[in-house]
Amino acid sequence: MKIELETKSYTEKANLYQILNKEELSKNDIVYLLSLNDKPDTEILFQHADEVRKKFCGDDIHLRGIIEFSNFCEADCVYCGLRKSNATLERYRISIDEIITTAKKIYSAGIRTIVLQSGEDPHYTKDDITKIIEAIKQNCDVAITLSLGERTFEEYDEWKQAGADRYLLKHETANLKIYSSLHSKQKLEERLNHIRYLKSIGFQTGSGNIIGLPKQTIEDIADDILLCKELDCDMCSFSPFIPSPETPFRDIPPAELSLTLKTMAVARIVLKNVHIPATTALSTLSPEGRKLGLQVGANVIMPNFTPDEYKDKYRIYANKKTYDPINYVKELKELISSMGRRVAEDKGHSLKI
Repeated sequence: MKIELETKSYTEKANLYQILNKEELSKNDIVYLLSLNDKPDTEILFQHADEVRKKFCGDDIHLRGIIEFSNFCEADCVYCGLRKSNATLERYRISIDEIITTAKKIYSAGIRTIVLQSGEDPHYTKDDITKIIEAIKQNCDVAITLSLGERTFEEYDEWKQAGADRYLLKHETANLKIYSSLHSKQKLEERLNHIRYLKSIGFQTGSGNIIGLPKQTIEDIADDILLCKELDCDMCSFSPFIPSPETPFRDIPPAELSLTLKTMAVARIVLKNVHIPATTALSTLSPEGRKLGLQVGANVIMPNFTPDEYKDKYRIYANKKTYDPINYVKELKELISSMGRRVAEDKGHSLKI
């Protein structure tokens, strides 16, 4: 029996190395890697992902400053604390002038990408967003990422012409049944059509999934990674589900940290030259979350510069970590330096350009 166990272990190890040495991974390969449980095997996976990151992305860590400028949302996604049905959430909207002032603070902190994020809030018209984009571009030499949910193609056209560089629209799950269970209004194919259209008009596009959704399988997560490849995304975010007490998913347990890290690692190996963030939600799962993310293939961190009086009200999930952004950026620079890496000084455009 001992010989059989040793032989099995050797065979499995050989299979792991064989998969990692492939140029292109099949869905079965991805499922195999996501299913690894032995610590020595996952360490091999993480080390290989980090090597792929270094080969295709280098040692630069890109900082993106986020402004969460509205927590109003017309959508009613069952997992999200911003959902329209959440009557207990104190809503806010930041004025255009304050958004621009905050953008200048981000630029002064040495960050060269500004992320404008909100719920799906039609209060901010096409012209409002255009005004914000143009004002930021006039005052700051930065790239602008929009994360505003599904808007009209006409709006996308104008915002691209106004100077916006990127658009982040997560597909959340490639499983049609799960997607339909999350959304009362949106359709998965419609969301994918938006992502494809954004790509077609020159936006650097971002998508990604949520890990740990009810009834989600390892095969579903593999499909998410492959969908990001099919969409030819420039940035992909793989973030853990964390329950919000003000939603129907309040009693669903949070995603496992280990599965989240394995997903990020496998995504790096499959997608190679995309930007992958170590998300804020990782820090909710673990105090070391962002460092762990950077060790398994991530090359982006997005400090939150939302003004203090609003920050706690952007509650997509519970126990969201908050901090003073200026001090946090200093801590990030120290962490990044201690890992033998460096903070990028450029705008961090797509690595596919």
